[in-house]
Amino acid sequence: MSKKIGGRTLRLASPVSIIASASVVGSKEGEGPLKRCFDYISQDSYFGEGTWEKAESHMLKQCFTLCCDKAGLSPSQLDFTFSGDLLNQCVSSAFALKDSGRPHFGLYGACSTMVESLALAAMSIDGGFADKVCALTGSHFCSAERQYRFPLEYGGQRPPTSQWTVTGAGAAIVSAQGQGPYITYVTPGIIVDAGIKDANNMGSAMAPAAFETLKAHFNDTGRSLDYYDAVFTGDLGAMGHDILQKLMGDEGMDLGPRYMDCGVLIFDLNTQDVHCGGSGCGCCASVLCGHILKGMAKGTWNRVLVAATGALMSPTSCQQGGSIPGICHAVAIEREL
Repeated sequence: MSKKIGGRTLRLASPVSIIASASVVGSKEGEGPLKRCFDYISQDSYFGEGTWEKAESHMLKQCFTLCCDKAGLSPSQLDFTFSGDLLNQCVSSAFALKDSGRPHFGLYGACSTMVESLALAAMSIDGGFADKVCALTGSHFCSAERQYRFPLEYGGQRPPTSQWTVTGAGAAIVSAQGQGPYITYVTPGIIVDAGIKDANNMGSAMAPAAFETLKAHFNDTGRSLDYYDAVFTGDLGAMGHDILQKLMGDEGMDLGPRYMDCGVLIFDLNTQDVHCGGSGCGCCASVLCGHILKGMAKGTWNRVLVAATGALMSPTSCQQGGSIPGICHAVAIEREL
């Protein structure tokens, strides 16, 4: 029996429970509105390491270990790990997990990677290929700036449309057993190229992809927006958030106050000088594994749709004048089946 419904969405036949989650962030994120939601806030941006890249890897490893501890599992009890990051060749994830001894799938979905990894982890369990899987990802402001824009020493001025790469990581362990919340639907993203070429305007580049995925999810499942207590996008920021609202409104669907963006939530846009908000793999990862899942545990939301967005660019493609294609993967998470 096919588990695919409609054009793109997958309906998971077996319960896939999120049994533990963990989030680790840097000091700037720890000063934001969600500071009480994170499991660990580091006051050292180097995380005790000698380079920004090693700091990112250390943060991700710390988050992985914390998640395993919260689940009461050793890494040896996991069947797979699915992880990615923003650095070239996903070295942050590779070095973070090199001693885990577990089969590893390295992923790159840019800022959509947390939901991509969670979706693939859930699919591997629903398909009977695994019993317990960890999905995790992270990013670091300083390593991302050095790779994609300019080293911090350059001191370049940031335009109003830019976003601040979150220093943060999130990890979630999913299992064939557990009391929920459960991943029930997965809507994989398609690549959407809106022709945006400005690497400091990623919200505009990614919003059309979020629109296509949300539209596909609601069409495929037959669910209305009212079915969900909250709908979260990954890191469109303030500008992308507004663009998505307009695109959905033009389709006759007013997202209203139940729609929130992780990049807008994680920082105080009025006081923290982040311009349009947060971005990066660690944005959706830390907000999902901190704020959203803890909110579900407290009963704030019973059913949420999380749609993480990513800008599929590289420094080379931008320098050659290429556009920035976007992608958006979505998962439905529900407290009860």
